[in-house]
Amino acid sequence: MSIIFDGSSLTIEKLVAIARDHETVELAPEALERIKTCRAMLEEKLANKEIMYGTNTGIGEFSEKILNDDQVKEFQKFLIYNHAAGIGEPLPIPFVRAALAGRINVHAHGNSGCRPEITLTFVEMLNKGVTPVVCTKGSVGASGDLAPMAQAALLLMGEGEAFYNGERLSGSEAMRRAGIKIPGLQARDGLAAINGSNVLTAISALHIYEMERFIKQAEIAAAMTIEALLGNLKPYNTKLHELRGFSGAITSAKNLMKVLEGSDLKSGKMKTKVQDAYSMRSTPQVIGAARDAIAYARSQVEIELNGVGDNPIFIPEEKLTLTGANFQGSPVSLPMDMAGTAITMVCVLSERRLNRLTNPALSQGLPDFLAHEPGFYSGMMLSQYTADHLIVEQRILSAPASVQSIPAAADQEDFVSMGMNTALKNEQILDNAYGVLGIEFMAAAQAMDFRQFLPGHGTKRAREVIRKYVEHLEVDRPLYNDHNAMKKLVKSGEILVEVEKTVGELG
Repeated sequence: MSIIFDGSSLTIEKLVAIARDHETVELAPEALERIKTCRAMLEEKLANKEIMYGTNTGIGEFSEKILNDDQVKEFQKFLIYNHAAGIGEPLPIPFVRAALAGRINVHAHGNSGCRPEITLTFVEMLNKGVTPVVCTKGSVGASGDLAPMAQAALLLMGEGEAFYNGERLSGSEAMRRAGIKIPGLQARDGLAAINGSNVLTAISALHIYEMERFIKQAEIAAAMTIEALLGNLKPYNTKLHELRGFSGAITSAKNLMKVLEGSDLKSGKMKTKVQDAYSMRSTPQVIGAARDAIAYARSQVEIELNGVGDNPIFIPEEKLTLTGANFQGSPVSLPMDMAGTAITMVCVLSERRLNRLTNPALSQGLPDFLAHEPGFYSGMMLSQYTADHLIVEQRILSAPASVQSIPAAADQEDFVSMGMNTALKNEQILDNAYGVLGIEFMAAAQAMDFRQFLPGHGTKRAREVIRKYVEHLEVDRPLYNDHNAMKKLVKSGEILVEVEKTVGELG
């Protein structure tokens, strides 16, 4: 069934389906009528010589420059040329598809003023698999993601480049092969195609989806480690967390106990310490805090996905044109900075548990560095080095981009969100996070192999999945293949899928 763009019901899950699974899309009939109504109002205002920013005026510092009729016709073309000023390798196709989807949903409100042909062409591009080639870098996340969206808008004139059926082609050739008519640009069309924070929001939406899956896997890894270290389970009693009141911590504690269901540790058969180290007993509080941060970021991203990010904004029922700054990326970049920091924090906690698994002074009787002949073999000693490298990089990347504004456009745009920087660094934070958690999973599985008690249903299943890809470390071997295999496994989410099949869906 197609996903309908109506301006108000686009979720992160729907965006993932469009971006990655190539789900077909449609513009709601009522949205199309709103777009037509708005366009009629704009053309009436143009005919009456009403001054409208970016339509019959220049943009940015040139907003006081009034264009004559001939210039209005040509201005949108040169606006797109000028703004297609990015740099670097192409963004991944799913990110660009998600950005196009977000822009369509903005248009669906009927406040952007473009011709319906512009919106419908974007719909066709999604359905027929024409994805603009968009440079990764160049957006400051205010006035929208102008540079990347302008590269996408080049296709509306039959220019630029696109990916189609696995090939990188000229925009005109890609559109020709797909059978998509080139709409061209008339008054307002170009600015309406680019003037919102759609790229950084699209990337952030896909990141939220991955962050939520990562957090659940972090809870599974934590449960395995806690079990291998003979942890006291009292800190994971949900009553403890309900008394404090943070929903993320309550959910995290429930998940840990669900994954550990059936363990001898839970039955009380195993002797445990009165109180474990913070890296174990604080797990629900720390992962829970990350959950709450990411939940807030999700709410902000979904508001933006369904909001009107544009300038100016046209309100047909009041014959009103409002110039403002709804393109500003700060409402997304600030919470996404926090979300990236949350992932780094969870990884720091993961590494501290890894340390307890490998450190002979802390591992509750496990072999030194989880080696079979400690001293002759070094076991997983060096795995910690790798995790530490990744975490230091994550810490550097966790410096917020949302406070890094550099003024532009002769100080007309004197505060910008730098939200694209947030999105790009979160991509690297997540990539590193898969590696860090993969190493904890690998160490926890190794440690569980040494224990002679009944594991939890969830931890047992997680170890079985890990053993499909990484063998028990009996004799020292080069570990880079194992590390990369585990990173790939965590990124795939297979452990989560299989554990949820066994214990039920995690919160």
